[in-house]
Amino acid sequence: MSSPLVVDSVGWLAFFRGESLAAQYRPFLLGEAELVCPTIILYEVARRVERDAGRQAAARAAAQLLNTRVVPLDEALALSAARVGLTHPLAMADAIIYATARFVGATLVTSDAHFQDLPDVVYLPHGEG
Repeated sequence: MSSPLVVDSVGWLAFFRGESLAAQYRPFLLGEAELVCPTIILYEVARRVERDAGRQAAARAAAQLLNTRVVPLDEALALSAARVGLTHPLAMADAIIYATARFVGATLVTSDAHFQDLPDVVYLPHGEG
């Protein structure tokens, strides 16, 4: 089995909305790898989907995310994220996401340019696919 994957919120949102970027994320979301979801991604996706499409759509999106391996933010992960955020100048949410991926040995799949040159990241630029 391949290494686990953390798919960033932009990928989940593109997938749920049927955006053109979804085609790039589909193999990762529907493949054989274990999907890992930091709780901050659950928050980001549920909030954006509810704002844009309503509470029922957000509940459906959350249900899909809850079918992955959800990793909560605990004390050790928070401290690791603080170090990651200092080492690679990342905002809080991005540091938590990247630290979670590193903690569970996952590859991060993202379209966020802040992660582009970091180890164990698959970067999918906007506008391709």
